[in-house]
Amino acid sequence: MKLCANLSMLFSHLPWPKRFAAARAAGFTAVEIQFPYEHTVEQLQDWLHQHQLQLVLINAPAGDLMQGGTGLAGNPGKEAEFTSGLQQCLHYATQLGVEAVNILPGRLAAGCSRQQALDTLYGNLQLAATALAGQHIRCTVEAINRHDMPGFLVSTLAELQQLPDHPNLFWQIDLYHMARMNEALAPLLAQYWPRIGHLQFADHPGRGAPGSGSLDFASLFSQIKALPYAFWSGAEYRDNNGDMGWLALLPGQQDNAALRH
Repeated sequence: MKLCANLSMLFSHLPWPKRFAAARAAGFTAVEIQFPYEHTVEQLQDWLHQHQLQLVLINAPAGDLMQGGTGLAGNPGKEAEFTSGLQQCLHYATQLGVEAVNILPGRLAAGCSRQQALDTLYGNLQLAATALAGQHIRCTVEAINRHDMPGFLVSTLAELQQLPDHPNLFWQIDLYHMARMNEALAPLLAQYWPRIGHLQFADHPGRGAPGSGSLDFASLFSQIKALPYAFWSGAEYRDNNGDMGWLALLPGQQDNAALRH
């Protein structure tokens, strides 16, 4: 099981340069960042090199989504803005050696039918998957629960299954979001792991570290390790103090150094 730390959420009490140091000190060899664009490519390269870390995943720009807006990927009329953001993302991803880029579908815009939004989303996903394939980068699309993000276009397993077929389009499955939508996690992983290009996790309820809620992470981690799934699993939870005690839940791993193997 290949673990990475989401530096947008983990160690968030620290300034950005120290988050990289904290991740390495905790035993991680890889990280992901939701939106790295506030930093220059050169800054990120320096921090990654200094702490011998690999950046494995970033999100494509999503416009106003994180401020409560509708985002870009599923918003008719914003195709040019989506394409421009994708080009910026490609620059970062290629310069930083990123393995996967995540597309956030966004919320349903006012005055737009769900079908119009989905048609726009599907077209943008085809565009992104093709462009990223040309750089040997996986394209993922993430389902986010509608309790935390009302109106989100893709939230359930059934809606993921309706996404267009493309050899370079994978699902990004966050166990927290799936649990929030009452999806059965173990059967989902067992049946659909070949379609998953990136995993993320936090406990439910609360989106805290594993062990803070009701999910059986000892069992889930064992299942993920036993699958032929070859990609990364990102720790993306609300982190108050950098406590890494949950690492004891990893199968056969009782100390942080085991993350390096």
